[in-house]
Amino acid sequence: MKKKRPLTLYILVAMVLGIAVGYGCHEAITDKQLSAQIASHISIVTDVFLRLIKMVIALLVFSTLTVGIAHLGDGKAASRIGLKAMGWFVVASLLSLTLGMVLSNFLQLGTHLGLPLPPVDATTGLKTAAFTLKDFVSHLVPKSPIEAMANNEILQVLVFSLFFGSALSALGESAGKLTSAIDQLAQVMLRITGTIMNLAPLAVFAAMASVVTTNGLGILLTFAKFMGGFYLGLFCLWMLLVLGGYAFIGKRIFRLLVLIREPFLLAFSTASSEAAYPKMLTALEQFGVHRKIYSFVMPMGYSFNLDGSMMYCTFAVLFITQAYGIDMSLGTQITMLLVLMITSKGIAGVPRASLVVIAATLNQFNIPEAGLLLLMGIDQFLDMGRSATNAVGNAVATAVVAKWEGALDEERPEQVEAIKHAA
Repeated sequence: MKKKRPLTLYILVAMVLGIAVGYGCHEAITDKQLSAQIASHISIVTDVFLRLIKMVIALLVFSTLTVGIAHLGDGKAASRIGLKAMGWFVVASLLSLTLGMVLSNFLQLGTHLGLPLPPVDATTGLKTAAFTLKDFVSHLVPKSPIEAMANNEILQVLVFSLFFGSALSALGESAGKLTSAIDQLAQVMLRITGTIMNLAPLAVFAAMASVVTTNGLGILLTFAKFMGGFYLGLFCLWMLLVLGGYAFIGKRIFRLLVLIREPFLLAFSTASSEAAYPKMLTALEQFGVHRKIYSFVMPMGYSFNLDGSMMYCTFAVLFITQAYGIDMSLGTQITMLLVLMITSKGIAGVPRASLVVIAATLNQFNIPEAGLLLLMGIDQFLDMGRSATNAVGNAVATAVVAKWEGALDEERPEQVEAIKHAA
């Protein structure tokens, strides 16, 4: 039987072709308005793909997390795993924020830009009210689980699933049929996801072609210093995450990196960590992580463990302060990091949410919000890196928690084949 080519290969080819086609369109069409219209039409494929992912993501998170909690058997186990996961998330978050602060101060990416700065009173059009501490806390609990799922409020879905799964666990055998039905719902969502993933290369091609058609490759040269510094920071963060994983699961961390290459590329090329979520579950299953662990930790990670997004927030804020010549003391920078720890939660899957978080932080520290206009043109390219980093960070976190819980077996390719057939 002929071996099926891996999705990774198709995604890589689609990325290269998308860049080539986008560059050709950008060079051939000098009218910026026309090129923007063409790019918007090309991006329809990516938009449809991401909407298809959003169509299943809330039910997938709800079903897998609910069943995962129900299978834990008791509230103590759920609390223990939750505390271990949150402990890792907090450490990883502080690491990414601190690393971003250190590198930003060392590299001074905002100084000597050679570009005209936007007027300090220029508006970005971003709504920042929803990311205050007060609104964040009150926003945690959904008014309705149906509304939360309809709006893809993953953090609210997570909270409701915790209550629902805990109640199922407490009911024990009397809720067995309902637990089984929700388990079947998870399998249905995985099957739908498997079909949707066949469109991934087309979505990647369209995403790359669209962004290059609009911006060209010249914008990368203009902001090469900032982008190079940011991706250097992400690379350093990847190394630290891998070292942290190596400290707990040993050389198997490198096998995990091989297994997550498809979701990594998918998150990078579409600039959406949501797009990588279903494939990440499959990779973790193959790696040997028990379902009760990855179905519990992964949804939490998508709300509380956004390492790449938080590093970007630090880079962006300090870049703007440096560009405008604002001196920010070390104490103020540390305070800013703590604020970002709170305001960055629950932004996975929200378009351009990192920009909103940054805008809110700038306002709190009396830094010109207009500085964000400098970065908006390259935000798509930066979003690719931070989305992929979020995916890597959650994969490592889940594997480590599984190891702590004694729920990490040897690689299980036969179970993954069963999942693939189901999907």
